[in-house]
Parts: sequence; structure tokens; C-alpha cells
Amino acid sequence: MKIDAYQISEVFNLKKFKQDYTSEPSLYNNSELFYKREDDTYIYLLSYGVVVFAGVGDLEKSEFLKFIKNYAEGLIEEKFEDDFIVQTDPSISVVLKHNSITVSELTDDSIRIIMLNIGQSVALDYYEALTYKIATSTKQMTDELEHHGRLKSSQSELLKFIGKTINIKNSIIDNLYIFDSPEEAWENEHLERIDKGLKKTFDLKMRYQDIEYKLKIVQENLTLFMELVQNRESTRLEWVIIILILIEVFDLIFTKIF
Repeated sequence: MKIDAYQISEVFNLKKFKQDYTSEPSLYNNSELFYKREDDTYIYLLSYGVVVFAGVGDLEKSEFLKFIKNYAEGLIEEKFEDDFIVQTDPSISVVLKHNSITVSELTDDSIRIIMLNIGQSVALDYYEALTYKIATSTKQMTDELEHHGRLKSSQSELLKFIGKTINIKNSIIDNLYIFDSPEEAWENEHLERIDKGLKKTFDLKMRYQDIEYKLKIVQENLTLFMELVQNRESTRLEWVIIILILIEVFDLIFTKIF
């Protein structure tokens, strides 16, 4: 069985989708919608804009991806997608390779855990790209400071940039439950092995920490930049006050003389 994951947008409106979609989900909460269909194929929607297919044909995937965009907020133009192969072998418990997993049997729970991990991996690809863009922009500011001794960015521009950085960080923390395995994995040793093995294969924990570390550095740099800009604004205000005082003094002297 082939599993495909796509990052479509920043957010899915799962509640509205569930109301409009004709099939009943096997699992529904604020962060996920999991459908098992009559032909033993699966569709998994994650609130942070990721859709995962298992066993679904290319034409049907294409049609569904167009349909799901009606419930998406903040559509993503770049392509963030991945695929994975799931195989069964009764003589094997769990064997993981770079782009495939072999398990003794496929159940709804095992499929969902596999789809969840692949979906999280694709989402991390997206957040890694966002983090890279922000880190690159921050480096440009640092280079600007090094070569010119000042920042060209205004206080308003820096505040917007800091807000964007904080939003990305909050999205990762709120949406990607990297360290929390599904409840089913805690109750079943076989599912736990699948979950832990996939997290290791996709390097989810290390990638998550790397993003968090880079965002922390970016945030510290931006805080420093904000202090510099505030000092620059304070200096400008002081000069304005001095000029106004000088105007008042000259006006007083002019009045006294003439």
C-alpha cells in the first residue's frame, strides 16, 4: 500500500469539512479527521493543513486535493509532499527502511499511526522551509549591521517580522505533537514499535528541536535589533525636542530685540 502526504495550507477547517463531507469519519477531534472507506483505502486530514492518503488512486487524489482547498486557509504555493510504502509479512514484526515499512499485519490503528508520522514529517518540511527563510532574512539584517553600523528596517517592519517568527513557533508547538504518541501506541506494544520506529526513521524529534533552536536564535537577534531601533527612535525624538527648544529660544530672542 502506498501512502502519500501533502502540505496544502496552513490550516484546515475540519469542523466545516466534516459537516459537508458525506462519509462518516472513523476518528474526529479538533486536530484530525480519519476516514476508512469501503474499498479499504484511507484519508487522513490534519488541522495544520496536511492531507494523507493510503491506497488511493492518483485521479481520486487529484480530485480530493482540489476539493479540500475549499476548507483551507493560507494555501501554500510550494510543493511539500512525501510518499511511503507499507508492506505486510506475517513472519516479521516491524522492519523499517528509508522509504518503506513492513509489518506483520495492517490494522486501522497501525495505518493511522503510519499516516500520522508521514504527515508530521511533511509538515516539518514546510516549517523547516519557513524557518530557513526567516533565518536568511535575519542574517541579512546582521550583515547590514556589520557593514553599515545601522539597520534600515523601521520599528514597524521589525515588529511584523518578530510577530511572524512567534506565530511560526506557536504553530509548531500547537500543531505538531512530536513527543506525544497516539493513545493506541501506549496501549499496544506492536503499535508503539511502529510509532517509535517511524519517528526515528523520519528524524522527527531532531528536526523539531533544530527548528526550535533556530527560531530561538532568530528571536534573540530580533530582540536586539528592536532595542537598536528603539534607541534610534529615541535619539530622533531627542533631536526633535532640542530643535523645538532652539526655535523657541530664537523666537524669544527675536521678539526681545525687535
